[in-house]
Amino acid sequence: LACHADDFNDAVARITEVWQSFRAEDVYRADMLGVARNGAQWLTMLSIGWALARWRRFRPRSLLDNSPLIGLLQRVVPMERLPAMLARRHVHALAVTASSYSTGEHVTFYNSSQPIEPWVRSQRLAVPTALLHEHLLASAAIPFVFPAQRLFSEGRSAWYGDGTMRQTAPLSPAIHLGAQRMLVIGAGRMHEPAAQRQPDRRYPSLAQIAGHAMSSIFLDAMAVDIERLARINRTLSLLPAQALENTPLRPVECLVIAPSQRLDDIAARHLDALPGPVRTLLHGAGVSKAGPQAQGSALASYLLFEAPYTHALMALGEADTLARREEVARFFGWPQRRLAQAIV
Repeated sequence: LACHADDFNDAVARITEVWQSFRAEDVYRADMLGVARNGAQWLTMLSIGWALARWRRFRPRSLLDNSPLIGLLQRVVPMERLPAMLARRHVHALAVTASSYSTGEHVTFYNSSQPIEPWVRSQRLAVPTALLHEHLLASAAIPFVFPAQRLFSEGRSAWYGDGTMRQTAPLSPAIHLGAQRMLVIGAGRMHEPAAQRQPDRRYPSLAQIAGHAMSSIFLDAMAVDIERLARINRTLSLLPAQALENTPLRPVECLVIAPSQRLDDIAARHLDALPGPVRTLLHGAGVSKAGPQAQGSALASYLLFEAPYTHALMALGEADTLARREEVARFFGWPQRRLAQAIV
């Protein structure tokens, strides 16, 4: 969106085309050789790793090889256009977050049309820089699943992983970059109903544990930060005008569009769309097919780059947005006539 900000309709069409034709092979090696090679390295390391500890070539970097993702990003995300988009004020700022394995800090890399003072918080900092495809790879490097990405910043290098790790305040970068209103697209339901408490005598599979851990990393912080912003907004609304002028805080309008269905439930219905080698790998980790006894689909949802699943996600996103069409129209300041045209 940022790199094609001079033609928003074209940018959306490009993204739609990619998501409508997604295949796992576009993101990671899903063939038997690619999956088996990385899997064999993990098995070797877990079984006789003590004997091979000094041989770096036997140290697996990740469960899957995401080298195809490099080519996909280079084809569909022309980062070389970003400076022009910023200079022409089509975009005010763009931030990409990543978590440093080297320092333990959560880092926001950003580029802006006007100078913005970098910020430093506890275990969080911001670095102004020219954004590259490598920053996108780092931000999407799911721990254990995809390899860490090496980035050079401020004269030194460090290894980075997925930007949601240690991201205790996911709304913070946008606020620091000057946002007065925020549209938040969530990946998890904001108000999850209480689960039915039934006896479960089965020990949780590796896939269940991994999916639970990933959900806590990728989903929980956003809901907490949105609640924090709502409390701050309510507090500011109670302050008299003079007190409001003397505080650095300011109200920030926030519209959250979150899925009305659990994405792992949708993923469970589309497991058969995955390539055979990946299904075999996930089955070995404890992922089972859809049904009342479906297990581990949360883990599978992070690997399901397949058109049947992405079509279902797009349809759900459209339905959830249209269900709140009046809120969306008010947020963007659209008149009702324009809203009706947009829906058609």
